[in-house]
This record gives sequence, C-alpha cells and structure tokens, in this order.
Amino acid sequence: MKEKIIVGMSGGVDSAVASAILKEEGFEVEGLFMKNWEENSEYCQSEQDYKDALQVCDKLNIPLRSVNFSKQYWDRVFKHFLSEYEQGRTPNPDILCNTEIKFKEFYNYALKLGAQRIATGHYVQTKASKNSVLLLKGDDPNKDQSYFLYKLNQKQISSALFPIGKLEKKRVRSFAKKYHFTNFSKKDSVGICFIGKRDLMKFLSNYIPKKTGYIIDEKGKRLGTHQGVMFYTIGQRKGLGIGGLNNGKDGGWYVADKDITNNELIAVQGHAHPALYHTKLIASNIHWISGYEPTKKTQLKAKIRYRGKEKTCNIKKLDNDMVLVSFKEPRFAISPGQSVVFYQNNICLGGALIEYPQN
Repeated sequence: MKEKIIVGMSGGVDSAVASAILKEEGFEVEGLFMKNWEENSEYCQSEQDYKDALQVCDKLNIPLRSVNFSKQYWDRVFKHFLSEYEQGRTPNPDILCNTEIKFKEFYNYALKLGAQRIATGHYVQTKASKNSVLLLKGDDPNKDQSYFLYKLNQKQISSALFPIGKLEKKRVRSFAKKYHFTNFSKKDSVGICFIGKRDLMKFLSNYIPKKTGYIIDEKGKRLGTHQGVMFYTIGQRKGLGIGGLNNGKDGGWYVADKDITNNELIAVQGHAHPALYHTKLIASNIHWISGYEPTKKTQLKAKIRYRGKEKTCNIKKLDNDMVLVSFKEPRFAISPGQSVVFYQNNICLGGALIEYPQN
C-alpha cells in the first residue's frame, strides 16, 4: 500500500514541483490549498493562487482540497505580529506561521484526511542522525529557507518531506515547464505574505493608530517628525524624510534606536556610524531543533536576519531563559523582535528571539 502524502499547495511553482516529484517517486499524493488571509486584492490573490494550484493537480491527476485557516492565522500569528509592532519591535510572522499553521494546523488536518506525512515546497532538507532528525539548508544558497523553520520540533520535522531541497530554483522552474504547469514562470512571493508589495506603514496604520513624534540625533537635536516609532525598523534608511540635512555629505540617515516611552526616533548619519553596530545581543526563548543543546556551543555561526550573512558566534546561557550571543565582528542593525538562528556547517541547529543588542 502506497504511503499517502498531502502537499501544502500555494499555487506557486515550488509546491507544484514538490508534488510532481513525490508522485514520480511512487507516493499517493494529494494537494491541500490553505487560505490563511481573508482578502482578495492585487496584494493577496488567493483566488488566482487556487486556480494555479488546481491546474497543477489536474495535470498530475491528483485531488486538491481547500481549507480555510484564516481564523487560526489571525489568532495565533497576526495578533502577535501587531502586538510586537505596538511594542516597537520588528517581528517575523513567517516563522510563527510555519510553527503554528503549516506544521501544526495543516499537519493535524492532513492526518484526519488519512495522510502519513505532509510535504511542502520549502528549500530545506532533512537527515536522520543517531539521536535526532537534522534540519539541513537547501542546496540553493539563494533560496535556503531553514531560517524560517528553526522553531520546528522533532515531531514536525520527521513528519514532513521537502522534495525540492536538493534543487536550485532554475531547475525547479525547468521541471515545472517540462510538466506543462502554467505557473512555471510565476514570480516568487516577496515580503510578508499578507502585506505583499504594499507600503508597510499604510498597512499597519489600519490596525495601529499613528502617533506623531520627533526624530532626533544622538545629542537630542530635532531633525524632523515621524508617524509613530512602531512603524520604523532599526537600520531603516528610506522614509525618514530627513535626507537633505547636512547636504548629505556624511551619508544618509539611519534609524539607530527607538525611545518608546518618549515616542522618539533616534537617527544617525552614515551606514558606518558605530551606533548601528553591536558585537553582542540578548535573546530569549531559545529553541534547539534536536531537543537538546549542542555539546559544543562555541564557534557556531548565526544569522540575525533572513538575508543576513552567517557570522561566527559564541552562546552563553543567562538567567531567566535568556542567552548572550557574542560575535567576533560587529553586526549591523540588530533588531529586537527578529530571530537569531544558529548553524553548524549546513545544519540549522535552532535559534532564539532577539531582545536587544549590546556592546
């Protein structure tokens, strides 16, 4: 009897090719389209995505089901997203979406439909080791998504397949073209899924009231005004409206800090300004994918944002479930609310939530 695998179908090329690979490998494959956001606009085209997923399933002659997880997404992902922004932090909802929706709600729903395991189009791989299942980077360094999956546990990883983890993106597209999928050239989704390409401040202001305050420099001199410190991110340059000061001879202005109490945004001039760089950070809620701490936590590498570079670090446990992460080289724009994710070669070990930077 064939093992039944249900694939999370987004309407994109990655999950389409993942489904095709699994069918070729002899699994009984079904597709499941998840609607996680109640909106159909130029920014969130769920109707078109469903049609694209349906075309793929028709080509593969596999069934496609649809399920609405919008309430679960709102309660467990979006509310947290808004709460973090209200506190002046910069959250990454895609990480929470994976742990709470794709690898919890979707997985449990798939089990009820008779699946033994689930599959997704993530660019990651897994490997069984002596004591655990390892989460490995995808072979395409430009598409590796292990950063977003660092909070998964052993049950979630061992219950999932990632068929395209060994492929480069261009090969995935060529596979899709070979299968005559109409989405073979469909653009990748960018940014936060429910925001898309729209302006972040405009989107957030629908849920969080604007609160005008001053932009100041390190010495407290007023440089301009802002619409609310929660709408800005550490290291942000665009959208400050103070670019003409000092004739730009010292470089652009960057957000270096946020004073939530006084509703002030602290800006400094020049990408190389020391206030933008730190060698240490404090993080909370550390999670190890294997379920236990690595025996050697020295000379690991870490990312402080998805597109950031891995840098050598040391980890030291503190009280109250906190850790001190120290880097050999100063890191630019360490942002509270983002995640620091730890690696050992191509193994994603886990990560933690950044609370604040230190020097």
